[in-house]
Amino acid sequence: MDKYNVPFNKPFITGKELDYIADSVVQGHISGNGLYTKKCESFLEKYTNCDRVLMTNSCTAALEMACMLIDLKPGDEVIMPSFTFVSTANAVALRGATPVFCDIDSRTFNLDEACLSSCLSDKTKAIIVVHYAGQSCAMEPIMRFSKKNNLYVIEDAAQSVGSYYQGQHSGTIADFGCFSFHETKNIMCGEGGALLINNPKFIQRAEIIREKGTNRESFFRNEVELYTWVDLGSSYVPSELQMAFLYAQLENLSQVIKQRKIIFEYYKKHLSKLETKGFITLPEIQSDNKPNYHLFAILCRNIEERNELIDYLKDNGISAVFHYISLHSSPAGKAFGRVDDAGLPVTDNVSECLLRLPVYYEISVDIQKYVVKHIFDFYQGR
Repeated sequence: MDKYNVPFNKPFITGKELDYIADSVVQGHISGNGLYTKKCESFLEKYTNCDRVLMTNSCTAALEMACMLIDLKPGDEVIMPSFTFVSTANAVALRGATPVFCDIDSRTFNLDEACLSSCLSDKTKAIIVVHYAGQSCAMEPIMRFSKKNNLYVIEDAAQSVGSYYQGQHSGTIADFGCFSFHETKNIMCGEGGALLINNPKFIQRAEIIREKGTNRESFFRNEVELYTWVDLGSSYVPSELQMAFLYAQLENLSQVIKQRKIIFEYYKKHLSKLETKGFITLPEIQSDNKPNYHLFAILCRNIEERNELIDYLKDNGISAVFHYISLHSSPAGKAFGRVDDAGLPVTDNVSECLLRLPVYYEISVDIQKYVVKHIFDFYQGR
């Protein structure tokens, strides 16, 4: 078999990205909140059935905006999984509030709703759920818990554009949803994000926060006479060049998800024998979920074997990578967050044993076959 150089991720062009970028320049407005920003917002509002979508320069920005909109402040606590990217916790810590790290479900790697009660205190103001790998959390019991305890819920849906839970699009179930269009995501523009606002009372203030605390949006709609500083905010508006690229990708969203499903199912089918033999654990999709197949991850038996497999694949030109170092074990996590005395055993195990395989839109069957062969070769004789 020929030797391949297999990257973990590879950005791609669907067809019209460069045409739309050129058009945005011709339009004479590339700084942000122009034609292509509006096109992206309109597309996502219709696609997700969301009241209002605001494009942002990253998912990090969307998370920070959501935390500002609920008036998060010092002394408040926010429950979230420890198995997530740092932006989830940073958005909370930047407001002076405390991330409270919760354990995850061993089948989905999403926040374990059964652990919410042990994380709750009289300081809890919100829950941030993270839809890992494009599979939604168990939102029905989570929303029930939040309503009972009068908590806001923010969906960190960075990985789940095009995913559904019980027929409802990911990011539209809670008060807010936050999307990412980073180059590692299914649909991308290098950097970029979106804030989905599912409670209309937050829309006007969200527009102000995104525009550096000014009423610029209202001014251009002729709703106010003066364009001025009215609230706290920051520069969260993305460039029109980003949005022009992204709009071309959004036009092909269904095809991208369809192709990623084929890639996911190939790995699942051809690695199943290793799971049957007890060498690895494969991802499990819950019946109430329709995922977007963002990534394909396996669980190895222990951290030593996982690291050996990473090195073995690397020696054969294959880039396979672990994911999050659990936040509760990080220096900043210990400084700014807290965790229940019982610890987070599932999070610790997943963080140490999880390995993500190469998944990108243009990966070929031959390359997938090459990856699978070398995983089998690694376990031969073990």
